[in-house]
Amino acid sequence: MKQIFLLILFFCSFVFCLQGQNLLLRGRVYDSQTQTNIERANIIILQTSLGVSSDKEGSFSIQLPNFQKITLQISCVGYETLQKEIQVNEQSEILAIPMRAATFSLHKEVIVSANRYEQNEFETNAITSVVSATQLFQNTLRSTPEILMGTTGVFVQKTNHGGGSPFVRGLTGQQTLLMIDGIRLNNATFRSGPNQYFNTIDPLSLERIEVIRGAGSVQYGSDAIGGLVQVFTKNPTFSDKLTINGNLYGKMMSSGMEQSGRGEIELSSKNIAVQTGLSYRNFGDILAGGGKGKLTPTGYNELTFNTKARFRLSNNYLLTLNYQYVEQNQVPLYHRVVLENYLFSYFDPQDRQLFYARLAGFYQSRLFQKVELTYSYHFSHEGRYNRRNQSQTLVYEEDKTRTQALIFQIHSAPTHFWEIQSGAEYYFDKVGSMRLEFNPQTLSPTYKRGLYPDKSTMDNLAFFTLHQFRFSKFNISSGLRYNFIRLSIPEQTIGKAVISPSALVGDISLAYRFHKNHKLIASANTAFRSPNVDDLGTLGIVDFRYELPTNNLQPEKSLNTQIAWKANAGRFSSSFAVFQNQLSNLINRVRQGRDSIQGYQVYRKENVAEAVIRGTEAEFAYQISSKFTILGNITYLYGQNKTNNEPVRRIPPLNGKLSLFYSQKQFYANLEYLFAGKQDRLAQGDKDDNRIGKEGTPSWKVVNLHLGYTYKNIRFVGGLGNIFNVLYRIHGSGVDGYGRHFWLTTRLQF
Repeated sequence: MKQIFLLILFFCSFVFCLQGQNLLLRGRVYDSQTQTNIERANIIILQTSLGVSSDKEGSFSIQLPNFQKITLQISCVGYETLQKEIQVNEQSEILAIPMRAATFSLHKEVIVSANRYEQNEFETNAITSVVSATQLFQNTLRSTPEILMGTTGVFVQKTNHGGGSPFVRGLTGQQTLLMIDGIRLNNATFRSGPNQYFNTIDPLSLERIEVIRGAGSVQYGSDAIGGLVQVFTKNPTFSDKLTINGNLYGKMMSSGMEQSGRGEIELSSKNIAVQTGLSYRNFGDILAGGGKGKLTPTGYNELTFNTKARFRLSNNYLLTLNYQYVEQNQVPLYHRVVLENYLFSYFDPQDRQLFYARLAGFYQSRLFQKVELTYSYHFSHEGRYNRRNQSQTLVYEEDKTRTQALIFQIHSAPTHFWEIQSGAEYYFDKVGSMRLEFNPQTLSPTYKRGLYPDKSTMDNLAFFTLHQFRFSKFNISSGLRYNFIRLSIPEQTIGKAVISPSALVGDISLAYRFHKNHKLIASANTAFRSPNVDDLGTLGIVDFRYELPTNNLQPEKSLNTQIAWKANAGRFSSSFAVFQNQLSNLINRVRQGRDSIQGYQVYRKENVAEAVIRGTEAEFAYQISSKFTILGNITYLYGQNKTNNEPVRRIPPLNGKLSLFYSQKQFYANLEYLFAGKQDRLAQGDKDDNRIGKEGTPSWKVVNLHLGYTYKNIRFVGGLGNIFNVLYRIHGSGVDGYGRHFWLTTRLQF
């Protein structure tokens, strides 16, 4: 990794040189309602490396290389992102840029995930959900998975307090793709059911979250059968003069359920911008509602560090370096202790590290508007301690997955109505796995085969091309991807297995804009999920089963079709989607006779199933007045396993949210009502799951209140959760939801 990093820097230093600058673009950013200056607004010129942040007077200036027509994009936390086309010349006056305070509205964000480059959300043919920078700033929920609770089309299950697995259109785990800044979080050991990996992303480091519902495989590859969830971390901004700023953040939650602190510092100059953050978070045991009391053990602690640096090598070249580190310790599996006769069972450590270097080149050429090369190194480290009651054996298991990737992509615009994003990706995963068994008295270790075969590898090579055609009333989107995958599993019990699955997937969508604020969308796309090391090599206890390895699996496949409507009409915005996802060649656990090992039934994975998932999603936001906005969403899913003639496992119940948002100057309040219906339409696997049971999961309703107030450079955010102290559990979860609680956060900017 070090050699590649040095090679990139060496290459940049010899190839790129600063270009002459002969035109000054100046402007002022201010609040459209109060007329006050807006500090720290981020102003960038699209398709270039140029950009700055506004100062205390709201002023900014950018040196331009020549006379040209440019597109400015201006964004700031608490305000709506806007784009402005400008014809620059020597007589250009100081730009006056009014920004509107952000309200809860739909389809107004600039997103990347739909087609791998920046687009206005309403202009894409994708069906999306976005948690914006403003919402993240106002939202002080504990974890990244919990932020997505109540998001349209997303249902979050929590096996344990240190987990949180998003379901997108009824699918999760290996069948929903998770990404960070354009890099896959999914790796060769992602499990088939809910997992904890999304919780290893610090929510305090994020700029926004994008969800693509029912698509993503053509754009990003394997696993996006249900959809895609991508987080984007904060970007440091350039400034026309040297500036240093930052913030301090603290949070406390009642009943000792959370004490968190974070510090961030940012250094900005004309060509260098660096941001660094450090968080420490202590989570106590959950206090459940209905008088149930504390759920012990559920608490754990977390340490995170991140730093991102951006270097403007010239007007045409931008280099980004990013490093993230997350460490979680003694993360308990509550349901095992309570339901499965364990003295203790916990993850320790639960670590993740990510480094990437990204070089972007911007050109005044229709065929090569932007060229981008990314190298990444991802490391996941999971340790598991457990000991049963009355057992004389302490078990420690450890899995380490190292993933290196090289991603190359080109953005082209051959004509004014045709845009192309094409490229290639290569990911290489290497898995280390071990198991130690100790006698608690002698502590003498016995080495055994780990959960996965040690030194397993997975190669993933892909080529893709995405096309957008825009006409006056019609938008057409289409794409193709070819993936070649090679898995090598050095399994001792059944012999070494080498398989080389491949997949060709495509999509096409047509949008008809029958009114400037309304559009109808029809789309179809194919998707796939390649078998991985977890599928082929698992040996041991997973959830409530004992799994055996296999050596002959093929990719899972899906065909997703949908019809949708989007509206973005000033004070009113909405969307409605009806979809069907036909799943084939599904990899299911198949019971192996009547045998049991350590009291667990024995299973092996096979391509045996076909299924269908149908559903509807609806959402709206209506600005009643300048101060009040009402918004809500609802999602209904129906899943049927055709092979077993039973429901699809873990299908979420009817669920949704209704909110009333109030905002006036420095104060805001958000009253929200979250609900989920009863889920008693169960597969046999659900009935056997001790976290669900034969009767299913009862319905629940929860009311929360969020409040925020800003005084100069200090922001207070607090609230009261589960006001009526309801005892509830999200379907499939291993822990109950929070009982009545309050929280307070303070953020000091300097």
